[in-house]
Amino acid sequence: MFVPPAPQGSSDPFAPPVPQDAQATPVPPGTHTAPAPPGAHATPVLPGAHATQDPQAQPIAPVPPGGGQGAHDAGELPRTLQYRFDGPEDAPVLVIGPSLGTTWHMWDRQIPELSQHWRVFRYDLPGHGGAPAHAAASVAALADRLLATLDGLGIQRFGYAGCSIGGAVGADLALRHPHRVASLALVASSPRFGTADEFRRRGVIVRTNGLEPMARTAPERWFTPGFAAAQPAIVEWAVQMVRTTDPGCYIAACEALAAFDIRGALGRIGVPTLVLVGAEDQVTGPAEARTLVAGIPDARLALVPGASHLAPVEQPVAVSDLLLTHFSTAWQQDTSAAIPVLPQAPGPAGSAAPFAPVAEIAPATAPDAVEPGPDDRYDRGTRVRREVLGDSHVDAAHAASDAFTEDFQELVTRYAWGEVWSRDGLDRRTRSVITLTALVASGHLEGLAAHTRAALRNGLTPAEIKEILLQTAVYCGVPAAGAAFAVAGKVIQEETTPPA
Repeated sequence: MFVPPAPQGSSDPFAPPVPQDAQATPVPPGTHTAPAPPGAHATPVLPGAHATQDPQAQPIAPVPPGGGQGAHDAGELPRTLQYRFDGPEDAPVLVIGPSLGTTWHMWDRQIPELSQHWRVFRYDLPGHGGAPAHAAASVAALADRLLATLDGLGIQRFGYAGCSIGGAVGADLALRHPHRVASLALVASSPRFGTADEFRRRGVIVRTNGLEPMARTAPERWFTPGFAAAQPAIVEWAVQMVRTTDPGCYIAACEALAAFDIRGALGRIGVPTLVLVGAEDQVTGPAEARTLVAGIPDARLALVPGASHLAPVEQPVAVSDLLLTHFSTAWQQDTSAAIPVLPQAPGPAGSAAPFAPVAEIAPATAPDAVEPGPDDRYDRGTRVRREVLGDSHVDAAHAASDAFTEDFQELVTRYAWGEVWSRDGLDRRTRSVITLTALVASGHLEGLAAHTRAALRNGLTPAEIKEILLQTAVYCGVPAAGAAFAVAGKVIQEETTPPA
């Protein structure tokens, strides 16, 4: 039986963990630095959490060739992630991932308990918490960077807990690198986060207005109304985390979530999994959690009352208890490592009964595996068409088709989207510039609204679209450009207006 040692230099088993790797490594100039959570300690922590000295962040840096895993951009070395350690050096490693718009400080209230038993590794997403702004294009790219970081530290096997996009990273690791993950916890996560349209529109809003709209609406997405009213300092801390995030990296993370969909692959997650969700989470709530549990063969559901999306912040005791229980009892054995089994620590005499969160056991049956079909021109065209024009537009086009027009819809999908729009010769921004110009020149304004929306999603700003239409006034005629301004202006107003 493996019994992890208590933190070094502490005679109290419940003392705050001793930080490790505290040598100063400066964060590169020009990056944003997120505020630490509020509190009265020299190094601030969340109110009510134990104070721990915050080690200096280890920033993103290139890894020597062969030091990372997974695919990267051609000619580019894999980059690592900014990270920190807490807990004894000889304990098993537990990796903890953050939510979009937060930093590793969202887990501060779990560290005193978790670091008693594990060497806790926390990381920041690119452009978050002062990390350099090297955006990652997909959840898989984030997972590759995490593995490159762990490889550089000599860490081969670990437990993993992640919140929201951090949970998506953990699910990707469990699917593509199952031999690395000993046990998994998905917190406020989902096999598909809302709709692709939602996240792409969020990216358009941030590109146009900055992060202030996201910061302003963060409290209602992350916390229950009662908690937000009672804890204004934590709410303001959360808002500042969003404000200090790099906008480009936030947009890239939105694009990554828009493309993330593992609903057909859940049955291939073979590690013990805890799916933890706040009962009042309106972002990725109990319905999404139950989808995960129903699809993952060895999964359990834990429903935390009185918590919304950032359950680790709002209900720290319940979340810590659930994570301790899960990782103590569901750490999958590896041929080269012992199973960590934690002793049950008796509570102090006369103490109140511990918080008992609701947990449900998921069905053990896995859904039938879905074999992917060949990626032919129609399938590729459907995917690209949805990415550029949005799900709602494509769904409406299919719904309006009938026996007379369905062959035309198939032709458009296969030829325009599966061949031309899928070619590597031009990026999507450039193709949008050409498409807008061609629509104005030909007078086909019935398609201009959809392609103005597509241009925004492909990275063009309203100012750039204005310049394109001004250029068409010279070469296509003022009346054509005037009509185009009316159509495009209405779409831009709709797409870039932040939520109330």
